[in-house]
Amino acid sequence: MDAVTRRRFLLASGVTGAAALAAGSGAFAYSRLIGTAERAEGPPAETLVLVTLYGGNDGLNTVIPYADPAYHDSRPELAYPPEKTLLLNETLALNPVMTGLKRLWDDRRLAIVQGVGYPRPDRSHFRSMDIWQTGTPTNPASTGWIGRWLDDIDAPVGTAVSFEPVLPPLLVGRRRIGSCVSYQGLELPPWIDADLVADLGQVEPGEPELQARAAAAYTELLALRQVIRGAGEATAAPQADMEPAIPATGTGGESALSAQLALVARCVEVGVPTRVYSVSLGGFDTHADELSTQELLLGQLDAALSSFVDRMAQSEAGRRVTVVVYSEFGRRVRANASDGTDHGTAGPVLVLGQRVAGGLLGEHPSLTDLDQGDLKATVDFRDVFGSVLESVLQADPSRYFEGYRPKSMPLLGSG
Repeated sequence: MDAVTRRRFLLASGVTGAAALAAGSGAFAYSRLIGTAERAEGPPAETLVLVTLYGGNDGLNTVIPYADPAYHDSRPELAYPPEKTLLLNETLALNPVMTGLKRLWDDRRLAIVQGVGYPRPDRSHFRSMDIWQTGTPTNPASTGWIGRWLDDIDAPVGTAVSFEPVLPPLLVGRRRIGSCVSYQGLELPPWIDADLVADLGQVEPGEPELQARAAAAYTELLALRQVIRGAGEATAAPQADMEPAIPATGTGGESALSAQLALVARCVEVGVPTRVYSVSLGGFDTHADELSTQELLLGQLDAALSSFVDRMAQSEAGRRVTVVVYSEFGRRVRANASDGTDHGTAGPVLVLGQRVAGGLLGEHPSLTDLDQGDLKATVDFRDVFGSVLESVLQADPSRYFEGYRPKSMPLLGSG
């Protein structure tokens, strides 16, 4: 098939894949990322996986203070009775759909940092997420705390990777930035043969460079599709196209966490030298009908995380992976009139992995001593991220938070 015919085919066939256009315009290709494993030397380094829950996850219905009367009084229609929860201790429990994370808790592979927030809370999704990702709660910043670390170590391309269509501010430095590799593979109509599309990716003599790159991207997307499906089968994690869609709220985040983590798993297993991965799950802005929506989302989160952590435990490199899960804020203590909750402040941060020192860290905020109806943070988010920089990335955390000196937290054990 000549170049002109191929171009017309690509436009008219109904084949979709946004990354095909991105690959033609400079996005970091998955095959190129995997290719960096050939240059890796020595034992595997510690790896950090940051999971962002966009929309403001309700921490009180994630890590549930089931024994506190104020919890039940403040949200009688949303509160879980103790017998329906997954008990952690005599006061706290996990949401009933989080059975995988409860198993990791029992195995001491899950730590829960309670009451994490920042000074003078801002209830805007975008400003609050900006604060978490830049690490600067006082003044707007143009770089992320991981981006500043990339600058500091003069990081090569691929040191930090986001499996999302848009690079988060978290990975942006002044001189170095992370790479963006979309997790979305190629969606083919039933009348299109995958082998035919793969053949279209072959470079033809005399073909314009941009056209050749765009066409070749379809081959890349087919390979990506196979990796996602194969990884999902290996971990029994839900597939991207099987995960129920959550109505968008404009707060960001992707809908297929298992697919993103499948790609992270593959990279870790083959020895890609990336130190930081960023993935996300969106839809947590639960102003109405919270119980069903949050349970669906937390079920996806639970399945994706527990399968990923189990898979990582099977290799030396995987056992050096630490996962950190956070959201831009929690929700208000009292339910609203729409069986939901509005924007709040502090919430839990989850830390998972084979080397994690499991258990509770920090103090759970009071549900009666409130700040205008909101929880008062008991742990500064920079203490959590600073401890991650120190223990996982072997960096001095005081260099990355504008004069704030993070307090060290025992997130990882000695193993």
